[in-house]
Amino acid sequence: MLGLEVEDTSDWKNVLKAGCPFVQISESIHVVGKWDCAVIGEITMSDQRKTESIVFLERNTFKISFRRPNFDHEWIEYGETSTDELVMRLGNATIAICNKVPMRAETLTELSNLRLIAVAATGVDNVDLEFCKSRRISVCNTRGYAIHSLPEHALMLMLALRRSLIPYRSDVMAGSWHKARQFCLLDHPINDLHGAVLGIIGHGALGRSMAQLASALGMEVLIAERKNVPVVREGRTKFEDVLQRSDVISLHCPLTEETRNLIGVEELKLMKSDAVLINTARGGLIDDAALVEALLRGEIGGAGVDVLRVEPPRSPSPLLDVTLPNLIVTPHNAWASRQATQTLADQLIESIEAFVRGEPRNLVV
Repeated sequence: MLGLEVEDTSDWKNVLKAGCPFVQISESIHVVGKWDCAVIGEITMSDQRKTESIVFLERNTFKISFRRPNFDHEWIEYGETSTDELVMRLGNATIAICNKVPMRAETLTELSNLRLIAVAATGVDNVDLEFCKSRRISVCNTRGYAIHSLPEHALMLMLALRRSLIPYRSDVMAGSWHKARQFCLLDHPINDLHGAVLGIIGHGALGRSMAQLASALGMEVLIAERKNVPVVREGRTKFEDVLQRSDVISLHCPLTEETRNLIGVEELKLMKSDAVLINTARGGLIDDAALVEALLRGEIGGAGVDVLRVEPPRSPSPLLDVTLPNLIVTPHNAWASRQATQTLADQLIESIEAFVRGEPRNLVV
């Protein structure tokens, strides 16, 4: 399909004369469709076929390409969008693409044209689902794209903590190896993952992938039953027993009212004194202050987290306001391998196309 870039409205006449069906404006807006047009002073467009208006609110979150949908549409994208800008930017939108920006009732009630919110992530806690349901606004998410990326990141954190990677790296940088009388340094504990017990809390696609990876390394895997339930399902282990028996705990559950502060003071006390806690799911699953206190007191062996309660973080932030050799914080990028993000982009567009065809998929609402 031929294409022309248009920097200002003075170029429209030439575009129309060229009969170009694809128009891109200043790299942020493009229209796909065919028009019967008349030029009288300013450009007037008529007989337009039904065109979806798609607004991408947080394009700068992603460093990969998104192909354009295969139906007539207008595409507008913004690098970042604040909550104060939502109504203005989505005023004419029929489809909104978002990642983390809050989509709350007070905003959505102003958007009479909106038919679909396509979330470029698995978690949808930033969207008021009940309001969307009441207003018949569909919500779809993207799923399974990080099925390799995130478990590999969690494994990286496990290995780094179990083998004291950060302390040994610090020792080398400080010159301790130069001063050593032996050929190696053995000042910090080194433990294998092989033969260790991994407790997985949350057994969806990511939890299952984590279990497969751990099993390949020779770890014993326990799948935790939900907290405070009277019956333990086959193949699951009581929640408290998982905490007590595991050498590593890895969280892979969504953030809900049921799971908020899932790991707090009492749960940390149940863990082994050398156990490692990994959170690549949601920041609100852990009581941050309780975790810091447990690390300072030596009640657990270490923690690796890729998520915080507030992102990007603002001060004070308990997990960032301390410097501990057995606490590793990464900036919510466990999901973001190049392969995973491209899978997300492709799946997102496919879901939008399916919705427009009348065959919606990956619907949350």
